[in-house]
Amino acid sequence: MTRGGPKLDRERRQELGQSFQDGGEHYQRVRPGYPAESADWLIPAGAQDAADIGAGTGKFTALLVARGLHAVAVDPSAGMLDQLRRMLPAVSAVTGTAEHTGLPAQAFDLVTVAQAWHWCDPLLASTEFARILRPHGVLGLIWNQLDTSVPWVHRLSRIMHAGDVHKPHFTPPLGPEFTGMESHLTRWDDPVTTADILALAKSRSYYLKASEPTRTKVLGNLDWYLHGQLGHGPGEPLRLPYLTQAWRAVRA
Repeated sequence: MTRGGPKLDRERRQELGQSFQDGGEHYQRVRPGYPAESADWLIPAGAQDAADIGAGTGKFTALLVARGLHAVAVDPSAGMLDQLRRMLPAVSAVTGTAEHTGLPAQAFDLVTVAQAWHWCDPLLASTEFARILRPHGVLGLIWNQLDTSVPWVHRLSRIMHAGDVHKPHFTPPLGPEFTGMESHLTRWDDPVTTADILALAKSRSYYLKASEPTRTKVLGNLDWYLHGQLGHGPGEPLRLPYLTQAWRAVRA
């Protein structure tokens, strides 16, 4: 990679990440949650305190709270955190980033990042997470992605420009502060309608940053594919296949 490469990557991450600043209510309404199986696998035995970084509207935070953990949520978006506070009023919600959480040192048994690690600088974030984790604390990374092994979903993901579909054998990058990487995969289906899929497309960074002509083209292509090619009715229920990928590593 050239010297300018990482800087450009950081700038691009920041530009796309900014697209979520005003999307809290829409994001909460249309994005799927996470399967309980994945949360149960990520949470280490005896964990009491967790920091959910890039928490957004709290979809993964809610699973931590439901399992009895004292959770702190961190996100750079005030709009996202407003939604989180409405859903989880007992959770402390803090404005911050993965690289600069503002949280106290060695205060947590678990740090989680759900659907947000690709917006982070992995080396700086790893250093920050090692600072706030207790010795032998666990870092958990989790992603929902469309199950593109299903042919119709693969084509759907291309029309939606779903950029968070990982290549085979993908492993998230971590800093040297963490060791013992393990992975876990959950397959599940989200019950939706075609209107839900159209709304889901509107919550993605590609759509949010696009021009109006591009947005119109994306929605038109989705309408044609779902209703014309696949023959679904506008209110017809269907099941959208997902994979939830999770990784965990231990503070070295």
